[in-house]
Amino acid sequence: MPGPLLVPALVAVAFLVLPLVGLVIRAPWRRLGPVLSGSDAVQALWLSLWTATVTTGISLVLGVPLAWVLARTSFPGQRLLRALVTLPLVLPPVVGGVALLLAFGRTGFIGRYLNSWLNLTIPFSPLAVVMAQTFVAMPFLVITVEGALRSADQGFEEAAATLGAGRMTVFRRITVPLIAPSLGAGAVLCWARALGEFGATITFAGSFPGRTETMPIAVYYALENDPDAAIALSLVLLLVSVAVLVSLRDRWLRGSAVQ
Repeated sequence: MPGPLLVPALVAVAFLVLPLVGLVIRAPWRRLGPVLSGSDAVQALWLSLWTATVTTGISLVLGVPLAWVLARTSFPGQRLLRALVTLPLVLPPVVGGVALLLAFGRTGFIGRYLNSWLNLTIPFSPLAVVMAQTFVAMPFLVITVEGALRSADQGFEEAAATLGAGRMTVFRRITVPLIAPSLGAGAVLCWARALGEFGATITFAGSFPGRTETMPIAVYYALENDPDAAIALSLVLLLVSVAVLVSLRDRWLRGSAVQ
């Protein structure tokens, strides 16, 4: 490695790792059991895990076709659509929560009809948590899969088409296996982003223990009243995220590099 690159690389590693080391050092290991056995902590962790999983499933069902459209088709306004799809990546999450509230809130331009026609009120419900997480996390999946589709060798798809395979057959049996490593990596990134979502969730879904209070929100409120509990909850969130990224995402990224 060139010497001039080594120093900034080490500084970057220190900047990213040292805060996590501080979290581990300050963790109240003796109180970890009692803190985590509290009903609010268990409910918050469970809510975060299942909503992040549902969010990832929704993102796969909706995001993969969207990525295919962006990568394999051409139409007027495509650049604008791509910009709008990736906007949540740079948009402050709180702004995303406000936007969701104005669209799907009880007086929103869509929510008012859902409320009057279906008697469905979305804000401050578990559904609102999933929607907020999907809004901020799906773009991670879309851009990952779109990049894989653009770089994938289309020769196999063309060969299958010339042999009589239909478009859905080609997509299911050729395209998906080709991009599977990147698809897995995008899904893991989406899940991890959903697990850590805070701003849009608290704005659109609120904070009701056992109903809409996810782990990041529980950490935020615990930090005001019991810093040790906040550190313990943060540690659990950190360990879950690291375990998933190390065991799954790294393997998929290595597989993507081989392709």
